[in-house]
Amino acid sequence: MRIDIITVLPELLKSPFEASILKRAIDAGLVEVHFHNLRDYTTDKRKSIDDTQFGGGAGMVMMIEPIDKCITGLKAERHYDEIIYMTPDGETLKQGIANHLSLKENIIILCGHYKGIDQRVRDLFITREISIGDYVLSGGELGAAVLCDSIIRLIPGVLGNETSALTDSFQDNLLAPPIYTKPREYKGMKVPELLFGGNTPEIEKWREDQAYLRTKERRPDLLED
Repeated sequence: MRIDIITVLPELLKSPFEASILKRAIDAGLVEVHFHNLRDYTTDKRKSIDDTQFGGGAGMVMMIEPIDKCITGLKAERHYDEIIYMTPDGETLKQGIANHLSLKENIIILCGHYKGIDQRVRDLFITREISIGDYVLSGGELGAAVLCDSIIRLIPGVLGNETSALTDSFQDNLLAPPIYTKPREYKGMKVPELLFGGNTPEIEKWREDQAYLRTKERRPDLLED
């Protein structure tokens, strides 16, 4: 998989990809992540990427020309399965979206800034708009990092155990069940005895029941879906 991220602040984005699972995935050649500074596609001395709104109003708007040049240049080199714009008014990121995107080969992610981007960018290029929640950030970079993490960890070979991602919260619209490790007892709190019995079907049934009960208690909306 190749992910191209278009941003005004590449330095803000790079650190998550220089550590942990994301770095291991890149080093192993399982994914390529490339950062494109939008100011490199400007023509004026100030490297302007934004201007005032037509019709008046507070806040600056990212101009179409630098974005057009960047996306058009990338598309000339390869086919992209999705061109994603990170925006508060996009569809909310859920596990199903991450599952779907993890199967793609080439993705562009555009990080917004200021008041947003010229609508014509959305009309011409964007195939999907994604939000990480009902709140506003100063830019799309942090949202892009969240999206990338949710996608990359699902690529085969990235996690040490291939079944690990399949048992995460939100797979099958359920939260994950309680989990335990050593010691067996800590300050009077004991691990359920059933987990030591070696009866795999019984343990899996317990985990399914616990996942359902936890979801019913904490996120009943997921069960409605």
